Amino acid sequence: MIAMTRNYVVEETYSKPLKAFTIWMKQSGYTETTKKEYLREVNDYLLSLEEMPVQQAGKMNVVGFLVSKQGTAGDKTRNRTLSAIRSFYTALIDFELATRNPALEVKKSKTEKNRNPVYLEENELEKALSYVDGRYRDRNLTIFLLMGYCGLRVGEVHRINLSHFKKAKGTLEVLGKGRKWNEIPLPDLLIQYLTKVEKERISPYSKKEDAFFVSQKGRRLSIRQIQKIATQIFADYKNDHPHLSDLKLSCHKLRHSFATMLLNNNVDIRIVKELLGHASIETTMIYTHINDEQKRTAMTTIKVPQLAMV
Repeated sequence: MIAMTRNYVVEETYSKPLKAFTIWMKQSGYTETTKKEYLREVNDYLLSLEEMPVQQAGKMNVVGFLVSKQGTAGDKTRNRTLSAIRSFYTALIDFELATRNPALEVKKSKTEKNRNPVYLEENELEKALSYVDGRYRDRNLTIFLLMGYCGLRVGEVHRINLSHFKKAKGTLEVLGKGRKWNEIPLPDLLIQYLTKVEKERISPYSKKEDAFFVSQKGRRLSIRQIQKIATQIFADYKNDHPHLSDLKLSCHKLRHSFATMLLNNNVDIRIVKELLGHASIETTMIYTHINDEQKRTAMTTIKVPQLAMV
C-alpha cells in the first residue's frame, strides 16, 4: 500500500517529465526491457527528490541517491542507474523541460568500466554451434551466427525485417541504438543460411508483419524468446564443458566474442567500431583485452642472460 502511494505521488508530481522520458526512449529505439528498467530507476530517483522540481535538482541530489543504494547495489547496477538518470535529463533537455544534466557531472564506477568483458574464444564459439538443434534449428542457428559472427545485439536481431536482408549486395541493414542504421557485409555462409531461413519462414499471423524471424505462433520473435534460445544452447554446451561452468554466457557475450575475434585477427579498431555500431571508439576499446596465451607468447621474446648459480 505504501509503495502504491509513493508511486502515485511520483506520477502526479512528475507526470510531464515522465511522459517526456517515455516518448523520448520510444523515439530513440530503446528496447522494452531497457525502457522498463530505466523508468523504474528514474521513478526511484524522483521519489528521492521529495517533490523538488527536476530542473532544480543538482549533482548532490544524484550522488545522494546513488549513495543511498550502495548497500544493495554493485558497480554494474550503480552505473546502470546513473545511465538511466543521464538519459532522463537528456530527454528533458531535448523537450526543453530542463537546461542542464546534473548526472553528467557524476563519474561512472571505474571498477565496472575497467572490467574485461566475458567472451568465448573462436574455437569455443565454433563448438557451441553444434549444440543448436531441434525443429527450428536453421532459424536458431542463423540467430546465433548473427550475434556471434556479425556482432548483432539481441534487440537488433529482433528488429530485422525481410526488407533489411539485401541478398544481391550480400549485406544486412541493422537498426541499432539511437535509431542508427548500420549496413553489415555478410560472410557467404551466413547469406546462405539467411536465404534458407527466409524460404522456410513461418507465415506470420498478420499479413502486414515483415519480421524476418517469426515464432511458431506467427508473431515477430521476441527479445525474450531469442534470449531463451541462446540460454538453452549455452546450457547444453556448458554441461559437456565443465571448465566453462562459471562463465556467465548470454546473447551479449556473443557480441563480445565477435569483437574479440576481429581484434585478435588484427582488424583495425576503427573498422571494429563501425561494425559494432559504436558511437565512440572508447566503447570499442574495452575489447582490446589481453589473454593469458598472448602474455605467455610475449614473454617468450624476453631473453634472460645465462648466469652462473651461486
